[in-house]
Amino acid sequence: MLTLLKIQNLALVDELLWEPQEGFLGITGETGAGKSVIMGGISLVLGERADKSLIRSGESQCCIEALFHLNKPGQVNRLLEEAGVPPCEEGGLIIRRVITQSGNRQFINSSPVTLNLLRAIGAWLVDMHRPDAHRSLVSQERQMDLLDAFAEADTPLLQYRQAYQNWQQAHRALQQAQESGMASERELDFLRHQVQEIESAAFTEDEATQLEARWQRARNASRLRDTALPLAQNLDGGQDSIIDRLHQIIRQARDLERMDSGCSRWIEGLEEALATLEDTAAEVQDYAESLESDPEELAWLENRIALLDTLKRKYGTDFQAIMQHLEECRAKLDTLDNREEHLQQLAEQEKQQRTLLGQAAAVLSAARSQAAPKLAADFLKHATQLGFRQSLFEVRLTPQSTPGPHGAESVEFFFGPNPGEPLKPLRQIASSGELARVMLALKSALAVQDDTPLLVFDEIDANVGGEIARAVGIKMRELGEKHQVIAITHFPQVAALADAHYLISKVQEAGRTVSQLRQIEGETRVNELVRMLGTNSESAEAHARELLSTPH
Repeated sequence: MLTLLKIQNLALVDELLWEPQEGFLGITGETGAGKSVIMGGISLVLGERADKSLIRSGESQCCIEALFHLNKPGQVNRLLEEAGVPPCEEGGLIIRRVITQSGNRQFINSSPVTLNLLRAIGAWLVDMHRPDAHRSLVSQERQMDLLDAFAEADTPLLQYRQAYQNWQQAHRALQQAQESGMASERELDFLRHQVQEIESAAFTEDEATQLEARWQRARNASRLRDTALPLAQNLDGGQDSIIDRLHQIIRQARDLERMDSGCSRWIEGLEEALATLEDTAAEVQDYAESLESDPEELAWLENRIALLDTLKRKYGTDFQAIMQHLEECRAKLDTLDNREEHLQQLAEQEKQQRTLLGQAAAVLSAARSQAAPKLAADFLKHATQLGFRQSLFEVRLTPQSTPGPHGAESVEFFFGPNPGEPLKPLRQIASSGELARVMLALKSALAVQDDTPLLVFDEIDANVGGEIARAVGIKMRELGEKHQVIAITHFPQVAALADAHYLISKVQEAGRTVSQLRQIEGETRVNELVRMLGTNSESAEAHARELLSTPH
């Protein structure tokens, strides 16, 4: 439920702090007092687009904050976690919108979020009904959603949608393969040429990596040998070489050791250095002797480098890219060379997915078929109480020739509000008042299955008579036993049934007009009902008291 709504600098509202209670809450006030601002504030925290024209005159920004307490926060938490937003703590959800002259920002649980995420979260928090918004009832897709909700068909619907997606993928793959036709001989030849060119080059990853270094060594063989031989001579080339001089140093160290045993620690290090230098000298000598200028090897390496560069230019920037292109060409050739077999496999996969889709559709259709007459019966029970005393209602399922994204049948509500008239599709009912009551009857029938914590009704009781208005109020009060219900109304018959009655009014403060919201009780509530009755008389007052005292 909504436990806190705070609005600052929105239209006529300077600052409003509202802590609504649970149950059925009625909001009344004179036309233009600012009731729409309350609905606007709730709409904004649900993700409705906003612009700077909403900012109160003379202010730089407006801010709307809402705190919800959710008994079942599971789905909301999943959406938050997917977006990297902290989940609800102990069911508490905080939403904040800030509208400025330069842009808008929105936050959930103190984390900045996108408007799309806010809308997705809002859909699980509030079901908003405004004048003519119940026109969405004429949509067959919306009617199907209502039937599925009544049937509690979440699981079979999810399984059907997954099966439908799998079948669509298999069907598209088969169509594409069929429409592509046989590849031309020229295309096949080109693919074979690419495979042969890469395979005949026979490069390995090691060769491709080391080829440049080998070429540089072969190209500079003479210069490298001219430099390496003097180095080998300096290391171990006879008298006065580094190794010869190190031998002399070791002998001197041994002479010291014979006179002073404490000098022995130097000998081990010198001998280790000698061994290392001897190994290095041998390696340098071998290296120098291996460096022979070989024009044939140099030419071969140059050809290999040129070939590798050609392959890179044609098929990829490096060895791995070339190999990936080779595998793609092999796969295409395999597909084209074995097209009939490939088509047969795709057809078998499509048939298998179509069978699974049919099974999922049968389960979903059975759930809908069982729920349809029950929904119709429940609807008629509530519709009778809302003034449709001899009405007829049917939920008709029409099989489709081809499965659709929502099932194997279409769903349409048929309604006959008056005796003797044939049933007609709900979309052919033109009366706004009738549609409003149809929507309320459906909401009442779905009260148990509907997990939406807050239902908001904005003047949906318009265009109905006084006695029917009271029936509408009774239905809202019944819904308030399972949901938090907020209703903006001009009917005293509805307002008198509210568990809590709030009055919004315009007052003058510091030369400016502001809207205020406050809960009214006792004589103040009686006076507001009298005002709504339209006449300030003793009979109106008696009527107001009667409305409040009449058992609900």
